[in-house]
Amino acid sequence: MAALSVAVVGGGPAGLIAAETLSAEGVAVTVYERMPTFGRKLLIAGRGGLNLTHSEPFARFKTRYGAAEGRLTPYLDAFPPEALVAWAEGLGQPMFTGSSGRVFPKALKASPLLRAWLQRLADHGVRLQPRAEWLGWDPSGALVFRDLPPDRPDAVILALGGASWPKLGSTGGWTQLLAAKGVGLAPFRPANCGFTVDWSEPFRTRFAGAPLKPLALSFDGRTVRGEAVITGYGVEGGGIYALSAALRDAVERDGRAVLELDLRPDVAEDQLARKLARPRRGQSLSNFLRKAAALPPVAVNLLREAGGGVPPDDIAHAIKHLPIVLTGPTGLERAISSAGGVRWSEVDGDLMLKALPGVFVAGEMLDWEAPTGGYLLQACFATGVAAAHGVLARSRAAPA
Repeated sequence: MAALSVAVVGGGPAGLIAAETLSAEGVAVTVYERMPTFGRKLLIAGRGGLNLTHSEPFARFKTRYGAAEGRLTPYLDAFPPEALVAWAEGLGQPMFTGSSGRVFPKALKASPLLRAWLQRLADHGVRLQPRAEWLGWDPSGALVFRDLPPDRPDAVILALGGASWPKLGSTGGWTQLLAAKGVGLAPFRPANCGFTVDWSEPFRTRFAGAPLKPLALSFDGRTVRGEAVITGYGVEGGGIYALSAALRDAVERDGRAVLELDLRPDVAEDQLARKLARPRRGQSLSNFLRKAAALPPVAVNLLREAGGGVPPDDIAHAIKHLPIVLTGPTGLERAISSAGGVRWSEVDGDLMLKALPGVFVAGEMLDWEAPTGGYLLQACFATGVAAAHGVLARSRAAPA
């Protein structure tokens, strides 16, 4: 096994965990990363505390991957949330589970974990090569990088990410290289994204940046609790992201999607109606709703906005069932993640490309999506481990 050499192209979580898995087996690994540093998206995720995974029952956990659940299940089974937690704690990063079930390092940031991880990789002999832009293959089949000598490894793991947050390195430019080799690809689409809304100019100007909470959001028979933020272009936030796949699909199909907001999810509608039946005694509508229904100014004006500038006749009902018309998802450059990429039909069970024997793919290059909450990172890690195991299995099966 010591003679085996592997090139990992992409220095995010999927690529780095693949490199660690291989190097622990004595494989000579080089990780090529186009950007000057490694794990840039992981560091950005760390600004929100670095939600690595989720503690909910595993059967329910796997349903979060929607249409890709069946394809991802073997990899998640082999590297489940408890394995990811144990891995992080093995790097000296104690973990804790928040009230929402999300799992974080106690440090609530990514930099200590990433530093320890990169040191472990160096201790394992992994060669980390930054500023290595992958350009494809030369006629002999060697990997080609800008301003670097070609590499002819025994196997390749591609972990180049999807197409969201391109300024951090995931540009999706690799699609042209794989398409030229006959690999089938699904178009990229934004996931965990905000949506555009045709706000009036006064509402947009006054309330851009204002949070909506507490809040329940409903669409297509599903209701989630979460937060939202009014933006200049529309709306975003955790509650929006949880429903974004269904909302995006509806907008693509129908040209719009109507999201229903419950601005007071902890108060029943009949209770609200009784409170709002009290005399206003000369109070402005905003003051009355602030006192009687505990609505902040952004929520009061949202009621007017939904009615075209006119308060609704049945305010209690509107507070509990406020429709917001979404006209489109934000672009990939603003999305947290992306759907699309290498179609599942293009890889075997070990995540090797059928069109390119010896070339494996992992992470967001594959066509799957999941909500925020630890699901994205968990699947990136699990597929990175799976691709590494695929390389090892192929090497062992090769004739001596």
